[in-house]
Amino acid sequence: MADTPEIISFARGAPSADLLPVEAVRVAAEQALANNPVRALSYGTGIGHPELCAWLAERHGHGLTADRVMITNGSLEAGWMLFSHLLSPGDAVVVEQPSYDRTLLMLDKLGVDRIGIELEEDGINVEGLEQALADGYEPKLVHIIPNFHNPAGCTLSEPKRRRLVELAAEHGFWIFEDDPYREIRFAGAEELPTMLSLAEGTDAKVIHACSFSKTVSPGVRVGYLAGPADEIKALAKSAGETYISPNMLAESVVYELCVSGALDENIKLVNAALAERRDAVVTELGLQIPEAKFVVPGGGYFFWMDLAEGSSTPEVLPLAKEEGVAFVAGPDFMIEGGHESLRLSFASVPPEHVPEGIGRIARALEKHRA
Repeated sequence: MADTPEIISFARGAPSADLLPVEAVRVAAEQALANNPVRALSYGTGIGHPELCAWLAERHGHGLTADRVMITNGSLEAGWMLFSHLLSPGDAVVVEQPSYDRTLLMLDKLGVDRIGIELEEDGINVEGLEQALADGYEPKLVHIIPNFHNPAGCTLSEPKRRRLVELAAEHGFWIFEDDPYREIRFAGAEELPTMLSLAEGTDAKVIHACSFSKTVSPGVRVGYLAGPADEIKALAKSAGETYISPNMLAESVVYELCVSGALDENIKLVNAALAERRDAVVTELGLQIPEAKFVVPGGGYFFWMDLAEGSSTPEVLPLAKEEGVAFVAGPDFMIEGGHESLRLSFASVPPEHVPEGIGRIARALEKHRA
């Protein structure tokens, strides 16, 4: 096709430009400056936009209150703040395998002892975690991406969520519920309770993180943490000492999107478009790379593909570049291993370009095996 791009990228977890809500954000910015210009253009405090905190608490429900929410400059910063607050060099941390590459990098920089527990089709292998606990491993924190996992695409089942909360209460470790894809849910995907809500009234310690990067746009850089009031207070104090307040203008724009209903309308539009892209990838993988094994994600952005034994996705990468296609090789998401796997993001590839994009990967694999 004449309009097919020179490079088709399945690498980055970001929506294509046609999915960005330009007009809705423009209107929300005007409303933010008209309705509360002082809030939008002044310093805030470490918790960020207080009305947005209250809106999020109500959105979550299950007894969550505004004093248990703080706004951050994206959820990645939220994760770094939390890790820095809770962890010290040598602390033990459980991570899923595979897991988000930036999480693995952050934990490595902090000098913690990472232990990987494999993912199954319904989330982390809880029996594997129980065995690690029985063997004397004492984690300070367990990092979980519960919905439409990056990179694995899977969703943590409700029984596993409940068991993790029970184990947290029994063993005293923190659960970091890293959940930026929670609302990027496609038709037929069940909405499951958060571990934050399941921990209410128990001794389990859960901190939940989410982001507006996927429901509004990556450029707004607005995320949040929710958890026990004393920990949120301590984190907000640290934030205030570091940067006074997060971006109040961006948060004011997001707040207007939330209260006007424009956020929910955009979520509907984005989810419909992303579901179409996911379906196109599923179809083309079946036709062009039938060896690929993967979980069909019920939402989010990602597929995790396991290829035939003996494959080396790092070696395929330069061949894929020659073909004009990009992906991320599996080892980036693993403490070790992952050479026979890769991550595809369908978010940034329109459906009409998916057949050619998957075809280019298939040709690169053929070259690799020749």
